[in-house]
Amino acid sequence: MKNSYSISVTLLLVLLFVACGKQKNKEGQNTMRSGYIKIAVDQTVQNVIQQEIDVFESLYPAKIEPIYTSEQEAVELLKKDSVRFAVTARKFMPDELQYFKSKSFEPEAVRIAIDGIAIITHPSNKNNVISIKDMKRVLTGEVTQWNQLYPGSGLGKIQVVFDNTNSSIVRYANDSICRDKPLSRELNALELNEEVVNHVSKTPSAMGLIGVNHISDENDSIVMEFTKKVQVMSVAYDDDANEDNSVQPMQYYLYTADYPFRREIFVLLNDPRGELPKGFTRFIASDKGQRIIKRTGLLPSTMPIQAVKIVE
Repeated sequence: MKNSYSISVTLLLVLLFVACGKQKNKEGQNTMRSGYIKIAVDQTVQNVIQQEIDVFESLYPAKIEPIYTSEQEAVELLKKDSVRFAVTARKFMPDELQYFKSKSFEPEAVRIAIDGIAIITHPSNKNNVISIKDMKRVLTGEVTQWNQLYPGSGLGKIQVVFDNTNSSIVRYANDSICRDKPLSRELNALELNEEVVNHVSKTPSAMGLIGVNHISDENDSIVMEFTKKVQVMSVAYDDDANEDNSVQPMQYYLYTADYPFRREIFVLLNDPRGELPKGFTRFIASDKGQRIIKRTGLLPSTMPIQAVKIVE
């Protein structure tokens, strides 16, 4: 009886030791190229960061578990120390920096890309150009009908849709497009960029705002299906928009800033030990990581340069 009890206790201790060892390997032994971390990612750039993760994990013995969520929630997870790495469409706010520094942290923001906010409509909509001024009028509710923008349009009420109320796209529309005026309460919030695309593809009177990477990655079969469902509006700085002065959110026009609705994408990092979060950030900012970003349709923060051998 005593022998059985001793064996049971010994077995239990062994199991606990193994379990603790696995947990330690999973969370406690990180280097810049190995280990396990959770990261928080603004879902508007989900497919971009997922490709970065896939390539990084194929090269190194690392496991990166992404939490795709709203920009606001991603920052909250970083502040709670639930993650040490977050991808957002903004830098740290002054109060956030003060919060981290009050806890003796020195967080950093690393720019990794320039993104565009694409305006999408139903393929049957013949009105494919819009000015910044008119876009602001739509978002603030000053304009609610298609024929107010395009006389003769029979599409009726403009149904504007975003991904969700806490998203970086809503914040961008509020801060960078509307600025001195609040967003209309008539705007519709869904959950994901994919839902915005699907809604617009089924609703002739709809207008959606999404991250450009959801319609620009030619290597992604899902993205290619999206591009068949909707059309992308061209946007003009001039108040009188036409096909000659309007452009779509292509990489070149993001680079030249001819496309007005552009924003920077950052990694917000709070990694005092300089382990896997910092290592993954360096990878994304490297030539290999920047080429992945370029392939998805976003503008890399540092444009990859192809070396050319000159023969005299």
